[in-house]
Amino acid sequence: MSVEDGGNKLKDAARRSQGRAEAGERDPEPSLARRFGQIGVLGWIIVGPTLLGVLAGNWLDGLLGTGIAMAAALTMAGAALGLFLAFRWMHEQ
Repeated sequence: MSVEDGGNKLKDAARRSQGRAEAGERDPEPSLARRFGQIGVLGWIIVGPTLLGVLAGNWLDGLLGTGIAMAAALTMAGAALGLFLAFRWMHEQ
C-alpha cells in the first residue's frame, strides 16, 4: 500500500462523510413527539376498522339472531383491513 492509496482512501472517506452530513440536513431525523404521533395514528388506523367490524357484526347478529358468527367474522375482516391500511401507510411515510 502506497502513500497515494492512503490519500485516496482518506478523500473517499471525507466525501462519504460529507454526503451523509448533507443527506442529514436535507432529511433530518423526526422529533420524538412526531414519532409518538405517528405511533398513535398507526394504532388508530388498525383499531378503527376493527371496532367498526365489532359494532357492525353485533348489530347484524342481533338483527339475524346468529349468535356471534357475524361479529367474529367482521371483527377479523376489520382487523385484516386495519393491518393492510397500516402497512400501506407505513410504506408511504
